[in-house]
Amino acid sequence: MAALKITNQNFESEVMKSDKPVLIDFWASWCGPCRMLSPVVEEIASEKPTVKVCKVNVDEEPELARAFKVMSIPMLVLMKDGKVVDTSVGVKPKSAIEQMLG
Repeated sequence: MAALKITNQNFESEVMKSDKPVLIDFWASWCGPCRMLSPVVEEIASEKPTVKVCKVNVDEEPELARAFKVMSIPMLVLMKDGKVVDTSVGVKPKSAIEQMLG
C-alpha cells in the first residue's frame, strides 16, 4: 500500500485513531533529502502491512508541522496509540527506519 497523504482534515481519523503504529514522513517537494528518503518510505509502506505509513507536506500543512515541532526535514515520527514514541531527522538507511519500527 502506498503512503497515505495526511492533512489537518484526516489527521485525527488516520493517525490518532489508528489501531496500528503510524510512521509519518514530514517532507516538502523542494527538499532534496526528502526526495532521497521518499522511495525508502514508499518501500516500507508496501512491505510492512503492520504499520500505517503516512506523509505530511510541511508546506501544505504548516499547522501539523508546528504541532510536531518540525525544525528540519525530512523528519520521521513514529506514533503508537496516538503518542509519539520515536523521531528521526534527516535521511536514514532503510535498515535504521526498520529498526525504529521494531
